[in-house]
Amino acid sequence: MCGILGYLNFSKEKLPSKIFNEMLSTLGSRGPDNKDVYENDCLQLGHTRLAIIDLNEKANQPMKDNCNENIIVFNGCIYNYRELKKSLIQRGEKFRTNSDTEVILKAYNTWNEDCTKYLDGDFAFAVWNKKKNELFLARDRFGVKPLYFSYEKKTLVFSSSIQAFKKIGNFDFTLSPESLHYHFSLHSSVPSPHTIFSKIHKLEPGHWMKVSKNNFKIKKFWSLKKYNESELITSEDEAVPLIYENLENAIKKRVLASDKEIGILLSGGLDSSLIVALAKKYNENIKTFSIGFEDEGEEKGNEFFYSDKVVNAYKTSHKKIMVPNTIALDNISNAFLNMPEPMFAQDAIAFFMLAKEVSKDVKVVLSGQGADEVFAGYFWYPKIANEEFSTKNFLKHYVDRDHREIETLLNINIIDDYTYNFIDENLKPNLKRSFLNSVLNLDITKLIVDDPVKRVDSMTMSHGLEARVPFLDYRLIETANKIHPNIHLQNNGKNILKIIAKDYFPKSFINREKGYFPMPALKYIKGKYYDFVYDILNSLSCKNRGLFNRNYVDNLLKSPNSNLTAIKGNKLWHLAATEYWLQKNID
Repeated sequence: MCGILGYLNFSKEKLPSKIFNEMLSTLGSRGPDNKDVYENDCLQLGHTRLAIIDLNEKANQPMKDNCNENIIVFNGCIYNYRELKKSLIQRGEKFRTNSDTEVILKAYNTWNEDCTKYLDGDFAFAVWNKKKNELFLARDRFGVKPLYFSYEKKTLVFSSSIQAFKKIGNFDFTLSPESLHYHFSLHSSVPSPHTIFSKIHKLEPGHWMKVSKNNFKIKKFWSLKKYNESELITSEDEAVPLIYENLENAIKKRVLASDKEIGILLSGGLDSSLIVALAKKYNENIKTFSIGFEDEGEEKGNEFFYSDKVVNAYKTSHKKIMVPNTIALDNISNAFLNMPEPMFAQDAIAFFMLAKEVSKDVKVVLSGQGADEVFAGYFWYPKIANEEFSTKNFLKHYVDRDHREIETLLNINIIDDYTYNFIDENLKPNLKRSFLNSVLNLDITKLIVDDPVKRVDSMTMSHGLEARVPFLDYRLIETANKIHPNIHLQNNGKNILKIIAKDYFPKSFINREKGYFPMPALKYIKGKYYDFVYDILNSLSCKNRGLFNRNYVDNLLKSPNSNLTAIKGNKLWHLAATEYWLQKNID
């Protein structure tokens, strides 16, 4: 929806306005409709707006409450804002806009930090409490909206993107050894509150932060319950209606909470197709968008055959976008400039190109991210289900590199097996819970935020396009979490979604082999793509940085497509992607 920025220093040493505005300009693509700044003697707040709800300029931000002069900057969407507004009016609050932003501001007035418990949506926001001289920040339960911050010497800087920090002169971009360990083992995921930089952090999902002159506090306001096996729903007949109802509600509220046209990113797979079928109940004029690439040898570059079936069945206004393989490399540079952190998944480039075209027609889309994690759709889940409960058994099916290989890869001092410790702490083997149940909880609460969610938000918002992810609706996830994982795992995974889909699609459509977002030109490192990777890893910048062991790099370059991870990622691309992101964004 937007970009937010802030600088707080109680010694009244503010940033020069020129620098603050340069920082705000890095968020311009996230909010092309309006840009504004608020300042007092210790605080600077900035906002770039993508207008989705209440298009009137009165809803621009930073927004001030005329009753108490509290100020808010907000990124996201509150899906229950209409219901909350009615409740707050009954409590005596007065409104001057029809925006969800003002609802948060009034909710904060009424419930203080407990306002987060009432918000159903995707959000990152900051409220300046004038009376208390205190800044309150919060992030949604699954981190759909980003919130980066640095707190050093009682100075707080926060932003929707890391790129803003680059505009601060002499900012410390020292790489964190612990975070690099996560980055190269967990498919470029660096779990909150970490980033790859020692001095920049992420506010963890489901947490709030308070900052005043003499106090800095972070607190969790929501967590996903961990059920024992005996507490879980084991009846498919009981489970399916619960998911059906919650999924339909998740889609309904994301379709209806907009004053602009809604689109759906339609891959042709089960998840996005089911979104189309359910969304059409609440908006007859839904637009759909599919992207495809040229075939590369035996590798199919699109699933138009299946997306066309959905379009024909539900009569959507559809746009097919065919991307020649020759321009895939041309888009890597701009895509990497818009990544808040380095990412390995090549489909980030695909999302970047898709979003560029989609944003010409709509400003809000629904997307299917999260379904595989919530409903056990990935191929490694059955392997894990057959293992004994242990951290080592998770790691062998999931991580890209073990600790010994990371020590070989990196030319920095790695003093501990950080990834093992992180997984071990969060899995916590328990005789009353199954291995897979614990893994799904870990994936949903810790890992999904920093891979598919971050990828989709950053690539779509780079073109002023808001992506909403109904499969990450917190009530839907709380319901799915109550169901025994064996039910999810049946029928080759996503069993409940496949049962629901029978009401809308034929069996041949539902039960086909799972596809992944195709991009053949970037799947195999060869030709111009190999030259691109080779040049990055042999550049003067890469050698001067000295992050990688040269023998490790050279061995991968000799066999560019032979060294794959447990989940089929390319190890050579991991190195090139990391180095290229640093060159484009930090050097």
